[in-house]
Amino acid sequence: MKKFLIAFMILLSVVGVGTSAEAKDPYEVIRQEVSYYHSGEKEIAWLSMAILYAAEECQIDPLLITAVMETESAFRFNAVSPVGAVGLMQLMPSTASMIGVDPHRPLANIVGGAIYLKNQLNRFSGNGAYALSYAVAAYNAGPQAVINAGGIPHIAETQNYVVKVVNNYNRLQQMLHA
Repeated sequence: MKKFLIAFMILLSVVGVGTSAEAKDPYEVIRQEVSYYHSGEKEIAWLSMAILYAAEECQIDPLLITAVMETESAFRFNAVSPVGAVGLMQLMPSTASMIGVDPHRPLANIVGGAIYLKNQLNRFSGNGAYALSYAVAAYNAGPQAVINAGGIPHIAETQNYVVKVVNNYNRLQQMLHA
């Protein structure tokens, strides 16, 4: 049932339920989301532009990067997880090293997270309606966990993470088209 709900949420985001003829600028949607967490104009503008930059560099929807970042760190520059993930995109040091970025540098962290997310999107692209949710699960639990489980692993943290990211992503897309 959970697989069906996740696939349905992804389908709604692709179809664009409730879209209008004129879409907002992605920058404005990202900016609005970031401003919920930051009050400083410089931080809001910087984060919004950095997300757009990483999205362009990696050819990923900037709203997906925004949804992942919001879920991972709530847009906190110096976030550190209990397992050692670092920064805005919560990169593990080993992942950052593999990608070739310094996870403590905010722009490198965002670009590194976007590269890693793009790698997962490419890796799971053949999974139809589940491709996005599998890629997001792999971002959280690692690709081998998704491969071993034949889908989203039966790990409560990962299942909750996928739902949060997909919900955030769908909400951002709705804001774009409202």
